[in-house]
Amino acid sequence: VQLQASGGGLVQAGDSLRLSCVASGRTSSSYVVGWFRQAPEKEREFVAAITWRSGDTAFGDSVKGRFTISRDDAKKMATLQMYRLKPEDTAVYYCAFSYSGHYISRDAGRYAHWGQGTQVTVSS
Repeated sequence: VQLQASGGGLVQAGDSLRLSCVASGRTSSSYVVGWFRQAPEKEREFVAAITWRSGDTAFGDSVKGRFTISRDDAKKMATLQMYRLKPEDTAVYYCAFSYSGHYISRDAGRYAHWGQGTQVTVSS
């Protein structure tokens, strides 16, 4: 499985931004796609994830109510829509793939495949 993330950039506080992650290869029909982020000198943080079959979602506490996640099965694309961005959202964002199709884990170690990362910078 390969993941290609895109959509990062430089925005101002309060703006919105959309990140996309396209999966290719043998994905099967039951898996989880998640987004994590890592700021300089900080631990990798769970942001959001979605189960591909049922569309169940989960969000990190710091983004709950501001971010949404969705999937397009035909395009094998997961989209992270970010609203009301804050400077503390600045990080490299990674999409990740887990074979655990029915359970969303917030543990990065549960995700077997990772995209290359895309930088999101929010200025104040």
